[in-house]
Amino acid sequence: MNLGLEGKTALITAASGGIGSGIAAALADAGVHVAISGRKAAALEQVAGRLASCSGGRPAIVIGDVCAIDGPAQIVAEALAALGGRVDILVNNVGGARPVTDKADDAFWDEALTLNFLAARRLTDLIIPGMKAKNWGRIVNISGALVAPRLNGAAPAKAALVSWSRTLSSELGAHGITVNTIAPGRINSAQIQKLPPTEQSKAEFIKQNIPAGYFGEPCDIGHLVTFLASPLARYVNGAAIPVDGGAVRRV
Repeated sequence: MNLGLEGKTALITAASGGIGSGIAAALADAGVHVAISGRKAAALEQVAGRLASCSGGRPAIVIGDVCAIDGPAQIVAEALAALGGRVDILVNNVGGARPVTDKADDAFWDEALTLNFLAARRLTDLIIPGMKAKNWGRIVNISGALVAPRLNGAAPAKAALVSWSRTLSSELGAHGITVNTIAPGRINSAQIQKLPPTEQSKAEFIKQNIPAGYFGEPCDIGHLVTFLASPLARYVNGAAIPVDGGAVRRV
C-alpha cells in the first residue's frame, strides 16, 4: 500500500536503538527523509548505515540532549538544516522508567518530568510554527503505562504527556496537524531484555500478562507510527493507542 509519504521529512528523538530505530526504519522505508536524534554518535551512525538503502535515503544524524536547557532548540535547528528547512513529522520518543527509591528528591522528580514530558513539549513548541505555515503536520508521542505497580517517576509524567497531547490535538486540528500518542507494551530492546532476568521468568511473565504470547518488536511501533504519519490517517487525531499484544494495562 502506498501511504503517500514519499518526500516527507521526519525528526525522531531517541533513535539510536530500540523503538526509535524501528520507527526510523519504517518511515525511511516508506520514503520519508528522516533525521535521527540522540546522544550517542556511534549508535546513530550504525542506524543510519543500516537504513542507507531505504527509499527515504540515508538518515541525517542530529546529536543532542533534549533534556538540556538549550537542547531542543539546537536539535530543531540542526534537523531543519538537514531536512531542507521543514519537519513534516515529529516523533517524540524520548523517555524512560524512573523507579522511586527512598532517595527520590525534587531533582529526581524534575528529571523524570523533563525526560518523559517536558522535553517533548519543548521540542513540539519549536516545530509547530513550521507545520502551521504549511497547514500540514503529524506529531506522534510515545507514552507508556500511566499507572505503575510501584511508584515510578515516569508514570505521572507520561500521564501529563497523554493529557497535553489530547488537548493539543484539538487546538491544531484546524491547521491540518494531527497529534496522537502510542503506548508500547513490552517491546524487545536492550532495556526490556533485562526484565525479566531469565528465559524462564520471561516465559512466565508472558504467559501471565501478554495474550499474544510474545514480546513485540520495534517494527510493531514503527508500522503504526508510519500509518499515523500518513495522509491516510488524516481523521485520526487525539488518539492514545496501546501496542502491547493485548496485555492487561493499569490505566
